[in-house]
Amino acid sequence: MTIDHRSVADKKLSVEGHTQLLVVGAGPAGLAAAIDGAQRGLSVMLVDENPVPFETMGESVPLHFGGRVGGAARNRNAMMEAMLESAPAIAEAFELGVDVRLGTACWGLYANGTNLGWMPSPLAGLADDENGTHLVSFERAIVATGRRDMGLAFPGWEQPGVMGATAAVQLAKRYGALDGTRAIVLGTTTEALLVALDIQASGIEIAAILEHDVAPVGPADLVAAVRAAGIEIHFGEVVKSVETDLEGVRAAVTSSGRIPCNLVILGIGAVPMVDLIDAVGCTLAFQPERGGFTPLVDEDGQTSVEVVQAVGDCAGIWPAKSRTPDIAEAEARRAVAVAAHALGLNAETPAAAPLPEAPTYDIDGYRKGWVHASIIEADAEPHVCQCEEVTAREILEVRPPRYLDWQAADNRERTLSALLGDGPPNPDQIKRLTRAGMGPCQGRRCREQVQALLALQAAVPLASVPLAGYRAPVRPLPLAAAAPRNEDAAFGEQWDSWFGMPRQWVPFWDVDPEYTVASLAVEKPHASE
Repeated sequence: MTIDHRSVADKKLSVEGHTQLLVVGAGPAGLAAAIDGAQRGLSVMLVDENPVPFETMGESVPLHFGGRVGGAARNRNAMMEAMLESAPAIAEAFELGVDVRLGTACWGLYANGTNLGWMPSPLAGLADDENGTHLVSFERAIVATGRRDMGLAFPGWEQPGVMGATAAVQLAKRYGALDGTRAIVLGTTTEALLVALDIQASGIEIAAILEHDVAPVGPADLVAAVRAAGIEIHFGEVVKSVETDLEGVRAAVTSSGRIPCNLVILGIGAVPMVDLIDAVGCTLAFQPERGGFTPLVDEDGQTSVEVVQAVGDCAGIWPAKSRTPDIAEAEARRAVAVAAHALGLNAETPAAAPLPEAPTYDIDGYRKGWVHASIIEADAEPHVCQCEEVTAREILEVRPPRYLDWQAADNRERTLSALLGDGPPNPDQIKRLTRAGMGPCQGRRCREQVQALLALQAAVPLASVPLAGYRAPVRPLPLAAAAPRNEDAAFGEQWDSWFGMPRQWVPFWDVDPEYTVASLAVEKPHASE
């Protein structure tokens, strides 16, 4: 039989390992799932990208670390020890026989579906410092990737010291590597108030909490606890700019004055981390009661992809869930029972976890209000997308990247409605035209801001603006990682046919009289240099 080396038909996947149950994320939900799965007799692989390499933290992936990572984070062994000490259940999972892989990022999940049907089994793409990138197969996956924080631009927000609330807590409580002494917190959501208390308990002074609204949006008892801790809440205020020194932020200039600080913690909105879930093809929707765009799941955590379940914060964030790990852990145990049953094990299914309560405030208006007060009314034009240095004006006017030196004859014609047609604006089109969201952080700092800007521009709810799509790899990887490890040399020799173009040099006697794409000769051999 003749093998066509230009076809994918004979390409072999290099799969390095198999597990019945793959759990992504070693937070409370992920650990509960891994332990329960092992106790039920399943082979379990637990993957967590923490401790994240110091270099990756510098790119604000997976969280907005904001350049205030202490020197302790450079010591990989110390970081690993700190993680194990902060989560004793990891050792319990290991003792139960779980294949625990820390410091390993899951950059993609793949399952056969409408547009993919040739894989022998569902696959996960993993990457770590020791083994590089590789694939493992699984039968069921439980995704428990957690949360990150909505970014908020203001003049100077790219300076060291401006960071997400989730990153601040992780650095302070888990690693003891938060480089700062005095902080202000933006927002009065449940998550922001909890962060203020946690950060203060770790030894960092909270100078103030700023709230653009006229009243707090978080629970009254948490507001009382914050005030009892001596933390002031300033209403009707945002950060107008920051003062800096050689180390980064040294003070925040607010609507009413100046607050000395070296940390500005963004707590205006905790966001479910759905990148992996979206990339595998799960159906998502904007669900305010779950904190934004989240997968459509039932009480078993089942997504629209049969072999994938979602639990914990990536399946939804709400006040009661943020205040205790019990809800996330209950979601995980329920999901494991259902997964075990699907794999042929008869086991008792625990009661479903509590469902989210209705939001006590308008998430749509709250987030858009922060963006309007901080960005639209800013004294200068900060870069909403830090990686690609794109401003709000450039996003709203859909300007091409600055390095193209593009000059419009009449910017009044370049409206969103003119460029995007009827219907809600699409962030994916904005991304391709302006490059906002295409940098190393993969839109983690600007994604929700772009959504809010487009919603404000079109005067529509956040739910009307589609989620900018995620595609694997959902973590930054070197280009070499995409190269197959064990590929027949003959495939490499035919690389040009994959792009539908002839060899590097075609003799004049082989050139077609009339060039068309249909007649492009890629089948016949040509002379080569």
